[in-house]
Amino acid sequence: MKQTYKTAGVDIAAGEKTVDKIKSYAKSTFNKSVLTDIGMFGAFYEPDFTGIKKPVLVSSVDGVGTKLKVAIEMKKYDTIGQDLVNHCVNDIAVCGAKPLFFLDYYATGKLNPKNAAEVIKGFAIACKENDCALVGGETAEMPGLYQADDFDISGTIVGVVDKSEIIDGKKIKKGDYLIGYPSNGLHTNGYSLARKILFEKYSGNDFIPELNDTLGNELLRIHKSYLKLISNLKKTVKVKGLSHITGGGIIGNTSRVIPKGLEINIFWGNWEMPAIFKLIQKTGKLSNKEMRKVFNCGIGLIAVIAPEDKIVAFQAAHDAQEHPLLIGEIV
Repeated sequence: MKQTYKTAGVDIAAGEKTVDKIKSYAKSTFNKSVLTDIGMFGAFYEPDFTGIKKPVLVSSVDGVGTKLKVAIEMKKYDTIGQDLVNHCVNDIAVCGAKPLFFLDYYATGKLNPKNAAEVIKGFAIACKENDCALVGGETAEMPGLYQADDFDISGTIVGVVDKSEIIDGKKIKKGDYLIGYPSNGLHTNGYSLARKILFEKYSGNDFIPELNDTLGNELLRIHKSYLKLISNLKKTVKVKGLSHITGGGIIGNTSRVIPKGLEINIFWGNWEMPAIFKLIQKTGKLSNKEMRKVFNCGIGLIAVIAPEDKIVAFQAAHDAQEHPLLIGEIV
C-alpha cells in the first residue's frame, strides 16, 4: 500500500475542515485591537492602553487536567473550553490584570472536526464573557502519542494591569481578614483523585440523589470566572491580596501571596462543604487534611482585606451576585 500522511494517521483535510468550523467562533470574539484573521503565522494585537499610566503585561498558561477524561466519557465537549479560559482569566485577574487575548492548543490522536469545534466554541463563549479575544491557536493530530478519542488542551492568556494597581500581597499584615467566595464544584483540580474514587463505584450517567444530578453533569460544572467580582472589589475596596484556589487547596494557594513571617488561620467551620466534596470524602474515606490539600472544598477565590473594609467588600460581592464568607484571618 502506498504510504501517505493520512495512512500514518494525520488527516490534513480534517484539519482544514476544523479550521473552517472554528473561524466564526474565533471571529465573534474579535475587537478593534485584533488586526489579523485566523490562519496567519502569528496573531497581531494592537492594545489600547488609554488611561493606564504604566501598563504591565501579565500572562499565564494552564490546562484542565484529567477533567478531560470526564468530558470524553460523557461525550460532552462544549464546556471544557470554558473551563480553560475561566481558569486562565482567574489566574491573571488575582494579580489585578484585565484579560486582553487568549490562545489555545488542542492536541488529539485522531482529529474529529465536530468535537474539536465544540471545544473551541467553548473557548469563544468564555472569551466573550470575559471580554477578551481568541486570537489564534494550534490544532495538532498526533497518532501514537494519544489514543484516537483522547485529546488535551492548554491555553495562554495575556492581560494588562497598571503598575500601581498590581495586587501582590506585599501590604498584607497581621489581623487582616480572609473573605472567601464560593466555587461551584471541583472547578479544574483534583480530578485524578476524584475519578479514581468515584468511578470505581459509579458511572458518569448515574443519578446521585445527594447531588440532585448525574455524576457526570456535576463533575463537568464550568469553572467559574471571578473577573466581574474582582473588578467590583477593586473599585470599592483596597484589596491587599487575592488567591485563586486551584491545585494545593486553600492553604497552598493563599500562602503564595502571604508575606514571610505571617500565617493563615482558616475558620474551617464557617461554611458547609458542598455535596460533591462530601461524596468524594465519604466514598474514598479521605481525611480532612487530604481533602483540604487537594480540593477547593467549596471556596474558589479568597480576598485579603483590612478588617474595617469588610462591610464594603461584602456589598461589592453582593453587587456581583456573589455570596462572601469570612473564612479566616492573618496571624
